[in-house]
Amino acid sequence: MAVASEDPHLGVGPDPDLSECSLAGESDDSGSVLSEDSVLPAYEREEQQGGPINTLYQACSRNAPASLKRILERGVTKEEVMELDINGRNGLMTAVAKGLIDIVSILHTCPYIDINHQDNDGHTALMLAAHSGFVTILNYILNYYPGVEVELMDTRGFTALLKASIAGHNDCVSTLVMAGADVNAVDGHHLKDARDWALKTGHWETFQRIRRLAAKPRADQFCDSYVPEWPDLKELVAKATAPRSVGQRVAHKLRQTFTFTFPQDPQDGGVLDSMVRMTSSVHSPLIATGCHPLCPTSPPEVGKRRMAVPELSQVHSGKELEGRTRHSADRASMSSGSSGSSAASASSVSMSCANGVKTFIPRNVGRRNSVFPAGCIPQIRVTKSSEPTPKKEKKKKRSKSKTHLEPPIWKYKEAKEEKKKEKKRLEKEAKEKEKEKNKNKKK
Repeated sequence: MAVASEDPHLGVGPDPDLSECSLAGESDDSGSVLSEDSVLPAYEREEQQGGPINTLYQACSRNAPASLKRILERGVTKEEVMELDINGRNGLMTAVAKGLIDIVSILHTCPYIDINHQDNDGHTALMLAAHSGFVTILNYILNYYPGVEVELMDTRGFTALLKASIAGHNDCVSTLVMAGADVNAVDGHHLKDARDWALKTGHWETFQRIRRLAAKPRADQFCDSYVPEWPDLKELVAKATAPRSVGQRVAHKLRQTFTFTFPQDPQDGGVLDSMVRMTSSVHSPLIATGCHPLCPTSPPEVGKRRMAVPELSQVHSGKELEGRTRHSADRASMSSGSSGSSAASASSVSMSCANGVKTFIPRNVGRRNSVFPAGCIPQIRVTKSSEPTPKKEKKKKRSKSKTHLEPPIWKYKEAKEEKKKEKKRLEKEAKEKEKEKNKNKKK
């Protein structure tokens, strides 16, 4: 009997102990690790939606950003911030589990927030976002909450990267890997890494994403030393312009005629891959006019820890950050117009200031106006015009000239026009006779 050889990239397939787990509870709970409820239990505290919002946890669980801002403005204590529910989750973790991006964006300014707090099952806010596939919240946590521990494990030994791989969220996997998560980290029970769990759960695209990141671990286009050019262009141009013999031209024509093209992924180092790299590099006009990296010699890399915005503001001085974002301030003042130039400059300075972390909030999260980013509100006044509305001038008929051709005049049209004129003349004479009769009667 023939035995299939093992693929070094795909592995050996699912374990028999995982596929033969009983549903009656004969084996331990680790046997059902492939199910959704075993990775992230789906249970929440039943809450009453009515009544006023007085605590920070209530504002987070009910998705009330206005109430949360009011509570933070009046001041909070550590006990109020770390109020836990029956699952051991605080307000931030509850908002992350529900996907409330507005609440998450407000809470990063709240003091006493423990971003690495674990609930009764060992989950952190980062794990909840990774398993649920909330890539926007995941990026926000990594970029705006300092001190995030990426390699923390829950009670089953799963990290945030392992949870994202098991759930098949490719964007979350890429975000965690580029933020410094260890691809080779294994769980505490089965000793399998992210690639193994992606294959065991049938997420081939996730496995392919991890393998491509491992093949190209460094984003060189975000470095100043990157040269925006296609290396193979000269060779291909020289090959295309080289003289060909008659046999080569005939063979090329036959290949073009009888070759079928099918849609496929972009080739590594091809024209589409190089175009994407050039348009997304720091030398691209679209990127250079919008931002400038603080560390141009250290581009993102797989396995390298990336600092959050509060940590960057502590490392770099305020003047350096203000100089880096000065071009954004100029564009904001130009877009707001001459009437709001003073307000635009004041707002842009506040945006570029590094004292507060609020200044680095993205515009799509901060709910700012894209037309007037400086915050000035245009005043529209409706007034009545003193002068009357001019009437439209009638178009003058073109004078007949001998150089232009005139349409022919048909005989039936001439007879019809004569009948209309005769009818109008008779009606006019009848009206005049009636007027004369009425005058004679009055006399």
